[in-house]
Amino acid sequence: MSRIDDGLPIADLLDERRQLVAMARWLLGSGREAESAVDECYRRWYGLSDDERERIGTPRSWLAGVVGDLCLSRLALPDRDGGLPGAESGPEERPAGLRLSALDSLTPAERAGLVLDDVLGTTRETVAEVRRLPDTGPTTPADEAERVVPERPVRSSSARQHEVMAHAVRRACAEEDEALLASLLAPDATAVFDGGGKVRALVGPVHGDAQVARSVLRLLARHPRTTLDTHSVNGRTGLVVRYEQQVAAVISLDVADRHVVQVWVVLNPDKLRSFNPGRP
Repeated sequence: MSRIDDGLPIADLLDERRQLVAMARWLLGSGREAESAVDECYRRWYGLSDDERERIGTPRSWLAGVVGDLCLSRLALPDRDGGLPGAESGPEERPAGLRLSALDSLTPAERAGLVLDDVLGTTRETVAEVRRLPDTGPTTPADEAERVVPERPVRSSSARQHEVMAHAVRRACAEEDEALLASLLAPDATAVFDGGGKVRALVGPVHGDAQVARSVLRLLARHPRTTLDTHSVNGRTGLVVRYEQQVAAVISLDVADRHVVQVWVVLNPDKLRSFNPGRP
């Protein structure tokens, strides 16, 4: 597997989306519009072929270029009210490194260019390339995964067996013990990473005990602000991952014959709202 096939740590996934949303909100002056622009950005990412994604050397810069291009397009719409970018944001929410006095005289396009080139380190060539990208349909990686993951024959375990396996998986993940985690998985184990098209999760299912173990451990890479605990998920013991007190992932396990046969990792922030009451 390549680095891109192994996925990203949760801390990187959340920080990436937060940075893109902050940039779009400062440019558009609307939190709702910013979220919409970032969602569209990720749809374009998932609309690329595997080869096209593999050829992108710095995905975060590519994504920033797409967001900037989308913001420019929205700022150019004739029905916009002409408000200044960042109208809803306080000074602390502006991308770091920008001097307010130097920005007051800039046009929206010039502001976007400054954010892209100076703050996020992208280039004009990156933005030009983004503008040639076609729009994609509403299909998300989760939709694709539901079609790709084969149905397994019914294999079940007792609640006690399931709980024991869930705690063993948590221990292996907490200790970052790839060999131990792989030993807890069935040889034909499958993992699905449901990002809902809203974070840069793995696109397709991962198959095989060694591959699943590597991808799960990369997602759960040790970070001072990331915690992993067991928790009831769909009536059985699963895992809950928190990043800065926010539930960032919920992991459910399908256990049979004393092995984990399927891992379903929910990273879609929309599906995690019930775990994060009161958060926007």
